[in-house]
Amino acid sequence: MRSNLLKPLNGSPIAAESKPIDTKPDSESVVEIQRTEAAPTHTVNGSGNYSARGSSEPPLERIVESLRQTLERHRGDRHLVILQDFPDPDALSGAWAYQLIAKQYNIQCEIVYAGTLSHQENIALVKLTGLPAKRLGVQCLKEKEKDLSVYQGCVLIDNQGTTCQLLPWVQKAGIPITVVIDHHSIQTELHAEFTDIRPSTRATATILTQYLQGGLLKLDSGIGEHVKCATALMHGLRSDTNRLMQAQEEDFLAAGYLSRFYDAQLLNAVLQAYRSKRVMDVIERSLTNRTVQNNFSIAGVGYLRYEDRDAIPQAADFLVTEENVHTAVVYGIVHDEDEELEVVIGSLRTSKLTLDPDEFIKEAFGQDNQGRFFGGGRLSAGGFEIPMGFLGGFNENSEYAKMKWEVFDTQIKQKLLRLVNPKDHLLHGE
Repeated sequence: MRSNLLKPLNGSPIAAESKPIDTKPDSESVVEIQRTEAAPTHTVNGSGNYSARGSSEPPLERIVESLRQTLERHRGDRHLVILQDFPDPDALSGAWAYQLIAKQYNIQCEIVYAGTLSHQENIALVKLTGLPAKRLGVQCLKEKEKDLSVYQGCVLIDNQGTTCQLLPWVQKAGIPITVVIDHHSIQTELHAEFTDIRPSTRATATILTQYLQGGLLKLDSGIGEHVKCATALMHGLRSDTNRLMQAQEEDFLAAGYLSRFYDAQLLNAVLQAYRSKRVMDVIERSLTNRTVQNNFSIAGVGYLRYEDRDAIPQAADFLVTEENVHTAVVYGIVHDEDEELEVVIGSLRTSKLTLDPDEFIKEAFGQDNQGRFFGGGRLSAGGFEIPMGFLGGFNENSEYAKMKWEVFDTQIKQKLLRLVNPKDHLLHGE
């Protein structure tokens, strides 16, 4: 990990890869671009290999053809599309688009996530469009209520498996990773047949829209499901580009294409969803507890219910708008009594162009004992999740719960302030 945290955000090239299964290598079936920065690289077994290092990107036609060949090899299969535990509009819409594309090859896809939908816009998006995503809790897998043997492959959309609890269970069941499509920085080494990871692209919805433009699915404004999916993609694209204010040319081109199919009134209804009182309470707590140093606003908000998790990024969105603040970090301990799960979850938002959220978070919190980073990010945003482990639970004991929060709150602030104020390695007493 490089120590230079404040650096220009140069666009990273596409990382796209396809690996045939039990077939002869085909020069058109393997596409790979490796990042120029130090990161886990992808190796391709086979003579067909397109590679460029920062000087150019593979033509979209080749990427689309590579995915088409992958889907063709799995015609008639049943796949599990896995989203991050708390999916956002970009992930939800991208997964839906992928499901419709795969349907053209008679591949049945089931979209699942382990956490919950708590952001009001995400709930509205799923309800108003009928987006076919379902919660699949880890407890369900533990009790073997869900038979994973019926799936021949799994697909990761808008994540690389580091933010979802389901992937270890799927891998334990021997289900191979078929496709990975994401726009975040490379988080871990994955062995998938087809990989399209583009850290320089603002939204996964943009990537999926390019697949549609490339001919993998012809949208029809006369088909209600297509209209609703296009609306979801427009919302996902808009969400991850900060209402198009951080959009690039490819995002505008994708939005222009979707504008021919999406329902503006439906999108407006999704955007009109109101914040709940609990979300407003968390925002108020972040304002009360914030520490502002060197234009960073850092706030711990205490304990939250699992279903209120999305209040944390909304609080970060709010704090970063304060005068003389360019970066906000909000975190809390999220607990799910049903799953007996407790984890520290945090969000970062920044308007500073020279701050790389992905590198900042990785430098601040490091890796677990398996080498997986506790968090990462993309342009202007990032997040982290730190399991409580042995210290989890027993919150009915108020004194213990208070002491536990104070310890985690202090440690997280120390790790963050070590980077915000490099000369001060520890928190000073009040």
